[in-house]
Amino acid sequence: MVLQLEQVSKTYVGHSTAVHAVSDVSIELGAGDFVAVQGPSGCGKSTVLLMAGGLLQPDSGNVLIGGTNPYGLPPDARASFRSISIGFVFQQFHLVPYLNVLENVLSPGLAGTNSPEHVRQRAEHLIEHFRLAHRQDHLPGELSSGERQRTALARALLNSPQLLLADEPTGNLDRENTDAVLGYLKEFAESGGTVLLVTHDDRAVPFAKRTVHLRDGRTTNHMNPGFSAASG
Repeated sequence: MVLQLEQVSKTYVGHSTAVHAVSDVSIELGAGDFVAVQGPSGCGKSTVLLMAGGLLQPDSGNVLIGGTNPYGLPPDARASFRSISIGFVFQQFHLVPYLNVLENVLSPGLAGTNSPEHVRQRAEHLIEHFRLAHRQDHLPGELSSGERQRTALARALLNSPQLLLADEPTGNLDRENTDAVLGYLKEFAESGGTVLLVTHDDRAVPFAKRTVHLRDGRTTNHMNPGFSAASG
């Protein structure tokens, strides 16, 4: 298994209240899986994603990525493990505003072990693949929302991660760009990668192999029959 969440739970404790964000959630994803986690705002979707990404330690339960528990690693080793094993894509893009497209895509390569020449070749290949070659010298503020998200996707894939985590990646996109981004995620899964997407967008469902519905911090699972034909 590429990703295993084993009965993970998380509670946020305030001054006078405790919010049980996630309760005993279990999800398994293998190579080639594309799973969409859906649910209303506040149901715990982002908490699940943060725990899956080694960014938020659960109060109980286990997280395994390729058999490794990221929370069992020292902080520096965990950060290095994340940079190599996981790609992150967010609704707000999180591009560095003073770096151009090529420089943004290259930025995760700073933590890798490949040569600068290899990293640049990989970045240029991704920029071409995501139809950004004519924009590679432009700053994020000069790009459309779709171009920014494609840049973020290219950056997430620079280190050839086995797992891609996407948090509402279509939230700021129109229909055309939504279909394009979801198509790229599906393409990554079909090439042997693994995708965990959290979203409230029903347009994502036909692209996913399986849907996990999250409500009040608990899950139910549904296969998506015919997902290939619906999104092909």
